[in-house]
Amino acid sequence: MTDQPVQRDPWRGLRGIFAGVLVMEAIVVGLALLVVGRLGSGLGGPAGWYTAGLALAMVVAACVQRRPWGLGLALALQLAMVAGWFAHPALGGLGLLFVMVWGYLLYVRSAVSRRVSSTH
Repeated sequence: MTDQPVQRDPWRGLRGIFAGVLVMEAIVVGLALLVVGRLGSGLGGPAGWYTAGLALAMVVAACVQRRPWGLGLALALQLAMVAGWFAHPALGGLGLLFVMVWGYLLYVRSAVSRRVSSTH
């Protein structure tokens, strides 16, 4: 046995946070279906389908965060969420809220990147 310390991968933990936020966001968007169904054109209308598709895409994006393009997909979904303002203003408002969350996550990612590069 060797006494060398195990190198931890900081990117693995960050990808886990990204995936967790996407799952949480998918739950919130799924709950927004109730608002769209009650106040919008109904669940069978374009706004309902857009909201349901967005929630499903977020679950898929959470599953592919290990891929190099996983973060790009998550960020593209944030733009799609803000564009959902045209489907229903509540969806666009949620999109603006989550854009701020993802802005903070990108700030944390850059801080981790600086620390990783300074230790090497």
